[in-house]
Amino acid sequence: MSSELIDALIVLEREKGISRDVLIEAIEAALISAYRRNFNQAQNVRIDLNLETGSMRVFARKEVVDEVFDPRLEISLEDAIRINPNYQVEDIVEMEVTPKDFGRIAAQTAKQVVTQRVREAERGIIYSEFIDREEDIMTGIVQRLDSKFIYVSLGKIEALLPINEQMPNERYKPHDRIKVFITKVEKTTKGPQIFVSRTHPGLLKRLFEIEVPEIYDGTVEIKSVAREAGDRSKISVHSDNPEVDPVGSCVGPKGARVQAVVNELKGEKIDIVKWSDDPVVFVANALSPSKVLDVSVNEDEKATTVVVPDYQLSLAIGKRGQNARLAAKLTGWKIDIKSESEAREMGIYPREETIRLFDDGADTDFDDFNDEELD
Repeated sequence: MSSELIDALIVLEREKGISRDVLIEAIEAALISAYRRNFNQAQNVRIDLNLETGSMRVFARKEVVDEVFDPRLEISLEDAIRINPNYQVEDIVEMEVTPKDFGRIAAQTAKQVVTQRVREAERGIIYSEFIDREEDIMTGIVQRLDSKFIYVSLGKIEALLPINEQMPNERYKPHDRIKVFITKVEKTTKGPQIFVSRTHPGLLKRLFEIEVPEIYDGTVEIKSVAREAGDRSKISVHSDNPEVDPVGSCVGPKGARVQAVVNELKGEKIDIVKWSDDPVVFVANALSPSKVLDVSVNEDEKATTVVVPDYQLSLAIGKRGQNARLAAKLTGWKIDIKSESEAREMGIYPREETIRLFDDGADTDFDDFNDEELD
């Protein structure tokens, strides 16, 4: 092995971040393969590499046995004792079998195999790096598009953004910078394959973690997320610190924090509501921006009946039922909305135990970004 190859190992370790031990193992495997293929040998062999001089030697390894059945793999005890009197049955005897012209053949084969092993090692490094980033957010650059995927460069690798994970209100062009949520990292024969999303609820959660320091440091917690990507989302937030307003923290000064998230999601409307372990309060909050008069709870069916003022019925239900649908996803409760007059006709409102929610309401959405919902 030439000194140039040893120098190359050092460069690969420094520039590719691949351990020299991995590369040495690849070279040894290459030399063993070259020896067996080019010299029609099938015995068990070991390669001895001297990294200081660049020399290499091949040693055949044979097991000491009483009776030899395969001379390529076995040696008799009698012959072994001639080499060293201390050998016993089941010991391994090593004998040098380096061919004279082995260097040239080995170098050529080693180059091919080392290249492959280096490629595999690089893929392993990339996989290890990205498997830890599943359910995380990264900024990528759009490279190209086809009918099934958008290919997004994440630096060392291209990620796949499937068509069903693309926001319907976005149009992507090469060189666009976009934030994506890593949904899955797979190990394939062609290397790691990474799938990303722009519609996953996790993207919304991670964006708020970036914009809101109180979420990042754990002072404020996002309890649940309901999202219809590109149109409207709801998140519920909570803080164990009574002096911290979780909704206000997410909205930010003059709405700057939520506006940054809205801008990243190309105008997607976001309702931020206060979480509660009381389903009455939580469901009322989740139906923001609608005012709620009463919430009755059926624990067995995990269902609620909500009464709203007549003039707020369409607002509570939302366009095509969106507000009610998102509130149900956010809370995990079924929600049946009744107008006040309908509830009175049915005799379900007012109840003796009617809980009238505060007029200042449950912490609701960031109104400045939801005016269109009031139409």
